Amino acid sequence: QVQLVESGGGLVQVGGSLRLSCAASGRTISSYAMGWFRQAPGKEREFVARISFSGVNTNYGGSVKGRFTISRDNAKATVYLQMNSLKPEDTAVYYCAARRTTSYVPYYAHEYDYWGQGTQVTVSS
Repeated sequence: QVQLVESGGGLVQVGGSLRLSCAASGRTISSYAMGWFRQAPGKEREFVARISFSGVNTNYGGSVKGRFTISRDNAKATVYLQMNSLKPEDTAVYYCAARRTTSYVPYYAHEYDYWGQGTQVTVSS
């Protein structure tokens, strides 16, 4: 069992930056692919970014590509999401997710087995 806890959310102005963290406990995540998703009020959960177990392979949703960066530190059992040039449409609850796999990096939310409770990001204009 893996427990995930997100942190780092908050209120930021347009154009600002935030770094989200997702700390895992219960076991090492070095064999887990990780992802970030977000959900705005009244909208479906949206893929944001994903990273392979090793950190070598990453991929981003079209709306965040070039502005967000996903990374991981397996020694600290933590995954990060650096968010730059934030826009009002980035406002959402951000969730991290995990799946124990070294063969691929899941894209769809239903492919992930473990989820954090989410952290709110609000971008004000």
